[in-house]
Amino acid sequence: MDIAREQKLLEATGTLNANNGNEMGYQLTDAGKSRALAALSQSEYFGAMPVPLEVYREQVERQSIRNIQVTRDQMTSAMRHLVLPNELLDQLGPAVSAGRSILMYGPPGNGKSAISHGIRDALGDKVYVPLAIEYAGQVITVYDPVVHNPVELAPDDPNQLRSPKRFDSRYVQCERPTVVTGGELSLSMLDLVYNPTARTYQAPLQLKSTGGIFIVDDLGHQAEPPQALINRWIVPLEESNDTLGLQSGEKFEVPFDTLVIFSTNFHPNEIFDQAALRWIFFKIKIDGPNQENFLKVFALVARKRGMPLDEAALVHLLKVKYPTINNVYANYQPVFLIDQMIAICEFEGIPYQMSPELIDRACANMFVKDEKIVK
Repeated sequence: MDIAREQKLLEATGTLNANNGNEMGYQLTDAGKSRALAALSQSEYFGAMPVPLEVYREQVERQSIRNIQVTRDQMTSAMRHLVLPNELLDQLGPAVSAGRSILMYGPPGNGKSAISHGIRDALGDKVYVPLAIEYAGQVITVYDPVVHNPVELAPDDPNQLRSPKRFDSRYVQCERPTVVTGGELSLSMLDLVYNPTARTYQAPLQLKSTGGIFIVDDLGHQAEPPQALINRWIVPLEESNDTLGLQSGEKFEVPFDTLVIFSTNFHPNEIFDQAALRWIFFKIKIDGPNQENFLKVFALVARKRGMPLDEAALVHLLKVKYPTINNVYANYQPVFLIDQMIAICEFEGIPYQMSPELIDRACANMFVKDEKIVK
């Protein structure tokens, strides 16, 4: 206040309340208003003071995803809703603990996306996300309520009213973020987005996911070639820094502290060259279940949906229907088949039940025969 008065940006208006001592009121001078308008012409950002980029970089290092040590118990607990072979956890655990990039590949419908979300749940702890950061006088908003889940005290927490906020209010305490993209991902989504009205920038997806997980699902189904997308990630994955550009053309570095998980239905050799694959630290194949695990998944889904199991129906499914597709099992199939039978039962007005006939009707919508269409 003293500095602003010395620069004739503020002037005193007198005491606010004569009965309360000498609390002074102030208002902007004409010079102060001009300074404020000049500032607004550069940026109309309104909110908590942006965190300087270098300060933010120090905070990222303190809460780095690479500092997390995930145990087998944590991974098992996070994946308890999935039926997975033990050897898969043997591969996933070290990959997550290392905080390095992961490529999961294999036939569709076997839980690659569900496993990715399970990895997020295994992380468990909290991070501090800045509302905005600042570089060279430019404001970049980072906190996004769509991506970040703030941590709040429970309504009945006895400490809620008397516990002060014990961290810098320029940050929001959140669960480690997870950004999920699919076929819509493009290279432009990995750049700063400029808002010409507010004259501020919005952080790209990978910056919003700092300290957490960035999932690129359905790799190979984007408009951009998979090789181009991987090339965009090579330097950040190797150097833990990403390069962003301002409207002026100036480039600058931001921390890249994200566990990147690529998920694809293609074999890696079909969509990448060997140089690109070298930069992906872990390659894990997610295969379909064997018959034993398929039945476990089937039983779990049936119990959850309230569908009673029927031995004759299951024998018909395994001995008659699956041989027609070379006994290729997938984790999505129990959900599909049971939901089909539920839909039939509800339409027919009968209690939920399984039977060989209902299995046949459900399979008709899952297995499509190759046939020529006569024009």
